[in-house]
Amino acid sequence: MNKIDHIKYWVDASEVDFKAMNNLFKSKDYVWSLFLGHLVIEKLIKAVAIKNGIVTIPKIHDLNKLSKRAKLEVDAQLGDVLDAITAFNIEARYPDYKREFYKKCTKKFTNEYIIKISEIRLWLLNQIDK
Repeated sequence: MNKIDHIKYWVDASEVDFKAMNNLFKSKDYVWSLFLGHLVIEKLIKAVAIKNGIVTIPKIHDLNKLSKRAKLEVDAQLGDVLDAITAFNIEARYPDYKREFYKKCTKKFTNEYIIKISEIRLWLLNQIDK
């Protein structure tokens, strides 16, 4: 796969997850909506990494670590949001975290993060298009 195809692969995969995230939110499946929100951002960061010359994509899910490897400039505020979104990956998957996460994932909480995820998504797409 050449560089352009590799970037397209991650962007396309992210778009599928973005649609699913929104559909899950509409169906009130808030936990899995946020889990997919994490994947949306993770896949776009991986696309940025490839654009910025990273040949081997690390198999990690920590969005701040991925951002550093992708050579993205992340300020403290965005870093905090990325940490919160990274936690959705763990909290939605593991039973001992799930119980508390389900309590946290109200419509309001989830909507606030979907807005943040959508904003970060647009920022990352702009980074890819530069």
